[in-house]
Amino acid sequence: MNNIILLYALYLVITFSITIWVARSLFKNGKIFLVDIFHGNKDLADAVNNLLVVGFYLVNIGYTVYTLRVVAEVDNARVLLEILSRKIGAIILILGCMHFLNMFIFFRLRKRALIDKRMNDQYDYKPNP
Repeated sequence: MNNIILLYALYLVITFSITIWVARSLFKNGKIFLVDIFHGNKDLADAVNNLLVVGFYLVNIGYTVYTLRVVAEVDNARVLLEILSRKIGAIILILGCMHFLNMFIFFRLRKRALIDKRMNDQYDYKPNP
């Protein structure tokens, strides 16, 4: 098998596997944040969570496929591993940045939801007679 084909195959399998693992983790663990942000509305939280995962897959798999091309000659295993590590490292860095961006957004939304809840509780306060 040609080294460049082996490089492409390894790159796609590894990056797709990492993307799927991260997306599943975000989906599973992000749900609780979304339920809190949407004040217990589980249907809305599930819908938003699904949309976030679809977007996550589209961005990451799209970028992975977009960056598939390698112009260097892949003469030996050393060059193959060096190129593969650079490409996979870039994908992992992008996944990490997207994760932190998601967390930032979740925490901002949660903070806003808590403020809204406090404001609603303040106006709904009824002292005991």
